[in-house]
Amino acid sequence: MRRKYVQQQTALALLAAAALSGCALGPDFKRPEVPAAAGNSYTATALPAQTASAAGVTGGAAQQFVAGQELPALWWQLFGSPALDELVRAALAGNPSMAAAEASLRQAQESYKAQAGSLNYPSVNGQLGVAREKQPASSGNGAGVFTLYNASVAVAYTPDVFGASRRTLEGAQAQIDYQRFQVEATYLALSANVVTTAIRSASLQAQLKATQEVQDALARQLAVIEKQFELGAIPRTTLLSQRNQLAQVRASVPPLEKALAQSRHQLSVLAGRLPGEGGLPEFTLESLTLPQQLPVSLPSALVRQRPDIRASEELLHAASAAIGVATAAQYPQLTLSGSYGSSAQSFGKLFDAQTTAWSLASNLTAPIFNGGALSAKKRAAEAAYDGAAAQYRATVLAAFQDVADSLRALDSDAAALKAQAEADALAAEALALATQQYKLGGISYLALLDAQRSYQQAHVALVQAQSARYADTAALFQALGGGWWNRNDGAAAASTVSAAPVYGSSGR
Repeated sequence: MRRKYVQQQTALALLAAAALSGCALGPDFKRPEVPAAAGNSYTATALPAQTASAAGVTGGAAQQFVAGQELPALWWQLFGSPALDELVRAALAGNPSMAAAEASLRQAQESYKAQAGSLNYPSVNGQLGVAREKQPASSGNGAGVFTLYNASVAVAYTPDVFGASRRTLEGAQAQIDYQRFQVEATYLALSANVVTTAIRSASLQAQLKATQEVQDALARQLAVIEKQFELGAIPRTTLLSQRNQLAQVRASVPPLEKALAQSRHQLSVLAGRLPGEGGLPEFTLESLTLPQQLPVSLPSALVRQRPDIRASEELLHAASAAIGVATAAQYPQLTLSGSYGSSAQSFGKLFDAQTTAWSLASNLTAPIFNGGALSAKKRAAEAAYDGAAAQYRATVLAAFQDVADSLRALDSDAAALKAQAEADALAAEALALATQQYKLGGISYLALLDAQRSYQQAHVALVQAQSARYADTAALFQALGGGWWNRNDGAAAASTVSAAPVYGSSGR
């Protein structure tokens, strides 16, 4: 009967505390508004409907800007390279940065569960003990040695009267969401790094090929000039000039080879493999398709799509909840507790009517004087919120700049490729004409060297302009957020990565 009475009284006390739990103190978080100046354009002046085109050149097709079109989640597949798709998936599955981001998300989730368990529910602790004691003769109970058994159950609960617990859990949930968007940001950055590194590798491969072609042409010309010099048809200065030209071209090859090797090493590491493992696919500009349709999200949607903006927003949310926690700390705190137990000199008599004891208690603690510490903590929380708001705005501004820069780069680099393609064609024509004129004695050898030098520079610049168009496209897709919100199953990055195949696993 006594146990039932204790249970009833405890339940009534908890219900009374729940009734006292009203609104949570502190500001209710409101999602920041989209910048009013965003409008429907990322740039101050309107972009053309499509970029310039360079007919007959790899990567020279015109690209159309399609406003409001959704970006696919697997945006790298728009480059039309199965090898690139497989490598990106391998990186998402095997890169340590993805594993670290996922682990941080799991940590935040478990921390929330731990806080929710301690704040939302009463703590119930059981105790069972046995002690061997000897009472002194002066105690009045008679000297002797005896054994004392005790068992008890204690319950304690702090009702969330002013919302401190709810604000604490609100902040913890915001940390979970922050880590979730950090996973998405890592997913996007990693996939973009793989794509841009593959494009750089293809560009370096093409530059190296172009340089070697020029080197071979100069070597063939040097062989002819050496024979002419042996016959006394030309002065030694002409021979030395040709050798110097060839030596300069040869000197440009090792840096290109080094850069190409380093890009391959980076691709291996991005895929979660050691550089020495090898087995990576070879990328060329010809193996990549330049996407001709460029989805461009509306500016008003960008703040909901960029994972870095969403992560910054969750930090702002957590800072808002911290103000509520600091505000609630200035108000009284009610604690309810109860216990039921027994002490006896034999184990069999535990919980007999004569040995049981119980208690119910409530405790109200109110801050009276703390030297202004609680007020200072609240002001500190408000300052932290202001800082988070400023950081959020900085993130938004940087995101809009990324998109604007990418759009302008696409337009400008397309025009640059068209001009460079024309320059390359003219340089090749001029070199062919100069070579023919030199053979006929119509021009000096110095004029031929100038034509060779111009062609070499124009040809390498053409390759660089070609790769810039691919890199600009990848940069735009990254700046727009990567399309993570368009996954067919709505799954988060952490769950989609685990299903991705590991590149080259069969060869290990």
